[in-house]
Amino acid sequence: MTLQPVLVTGAGGFIGRALVGRLRAAGAEVVRVRDLARDPVWDGAARRCGGMVHLANIAHARVDRAELERVNVEGTRRLAEQALAAGVRRFVYVSSIKVHGNESPAGGFSAASAIDPADAYGETKARAERALRELEAQGLQLTILRPPLVYGASVRANFLALARAVDRRLPLPLASVRNRRSLVYVGNLADAIVRCLETPASVGRAYPLSDEGAAPSTPELCVALGIALGRPARLVRCPPSLLEIAAALVGRRAAALSLTRNLEVDGSDFRRLGWRAPYTLADGLRATAEWFRGGKAPG
Repeated sequence: MTLQPVLVTGAGGFIGRALVGRLRAAGAEVVRVRDLARDPVWDGAARRCGGMVHLANIAHARVDRAELERVNVEGTRRLAEQALAAGVRRFVYVSSIKVHGNESPAGGFSAASAIDPADAYGETKARAERALRELEAQGLQLTILRPPLVYGASVRANFLALARAVDRRLPLPLASVRNRRSLVYVGNLADAIVRCLETPASVGRAYPLSDEGAAPSTPELCVALGIALGRPARLVRCPPSLLEIAAALVGRRAAALSLTRNLEVDGSDFRRLGWRAPYTLADGLRATAEWFRGGKAPG
């Protein structure tokens, strides 16, 4: 199916670059909006777009709450209002699994799970979702995706720090952790976004999304990442509770919990649209490792 032109916010970012490539492969012209802090220019190109994908947001924990609200909530609302005014009704919003919380119950978060964010970022993403829902009555054709941690070429933050630690063969006190953490490779997320644009049945729905059949424990992820990097992970035993206490003493409790607790995603609702992730966890880690080593990662 050939898509109409698509307007993408955050097109120059980590997810945006993968999405632009995937959209072009699908035959779509891409209109870029790189900076959400500036109002998009609704020129002739934007006005003939058949849909919009909104990626741009602030996720940094150190940003104050007012800035998170301004960009993630009010920026999203204003963008959707401008889209409607320009006649662009199809709107795919990339939210976050964190709207459900930072720690999942047994079986993971599904589309039916309660909205119960546990931090400021999750709260602003949930508020942005509500703002968009209010615009559905005005004709906004909305689909929401809720991914967990996204990895791939150009990844930053905690995943990059973990890759560096594994690559340097630093001892990681994670061997005793028994958890499940869902991930999604950036190529899979880009493919899922295109599926949303192509599939009318996705309108009006919100979907948790993850790599298929992959919710590795943190030690399993370290081992798999070490294999991809050609640098076996050095895992040492440490009670997870002790690791969490030590991290809390140095102001890193949230980072420790992201390594020790469960955050599992049930993506079965999205797969009912007929979608299958084109990349496995091993594929995604191999592509990430190629980028990390200075090569060109596929997907």
